[in-house]
Amino acid sequence: MKKTKEILGGIWKLYAATWFTGLLLILYPIYVVWLKQEKNFNKAMQLLKLHTRLLMVVTGIKLKVKNRHLLDKNATYIYTPNHTSYADILILYHIIPSYFVFLGKIELKKIPLFNIFFKDMNIAVDRKSNASGKAALDRCSEELDKGNSVVLFPEGTIPKSCPKMGSFKNGAFKLAIEKQVPIVPITFLSNYRRLEMKGLFTGKAGPGMAKAIIHEPISTKRLTEADVDSLRDKVYAIIHQELEKHHLV
Repeated sequence: MKKTKEILGGIWKLYAATWFTGLLLILYPIYVVWLKQEKNFNKAMQLLKLHTRLLMVVTGIKLKVKNRHLLDKNATYIYTPNHTSYADILILYHIIPSYFVFLGKIELKKIPLFNIFFKDMNIAVDRKSNASGKAALDRCSEELDKGNSVVLFPEGTIPKSCPKMGSFKNGAFKLAIEKQVPIVPITFLSNYRRLEMKGLFTGKAGPGMAKAIIHEPISTKRLTEADVDSLRDKVYAIIHQELEKHHLV
């Protein structure tokens, strides 16, 4: 039974990848033009939202988000979701109400066509390089100075233990305190069931509900570098408790 589900999941992955690539090829000329100039990045994001919304419709992914009202579309935040799936990125475009950039692994910059989103708009980091990590956080700092929100996955990668979280790195929390920007934890509850990339015909995948919970923004006003660990642990506890509540850990 499990193997049958994985085979069906693999077929669904191929179907989803075909649709994503097909839509990207159609829209690519527009992305190329708009992503040449920073003033057009927001237009590119609006198109990307339409692109990913169409993808969700044709692949049967429905979105349920709790607590949208907690976000001020005119505010600047650092969002810190638990990382459960490549679908997390797709879903974020339909959770966050304003323009944002996200920090992704350097491998995303090597994917043909898709890498256009990492040339100037989003930020790629080589997690094995301290220099790359510092440069990436510096770029995040610049985006915050412009008033743009930033998404940082504090685990740094999708943990093998998913949906159980991996340990959190300090970067997002140091940056939030340094820039005095609120942190917004987000809990993804079911993305790992929608797209688990263990292999083409291994792991969970398929249509269904993608559930996310937005948590109360956490102020970093008057916090100092001495508070980094406690802020990190607080965000971890908030997400962990939500996962516990839904019997996922």
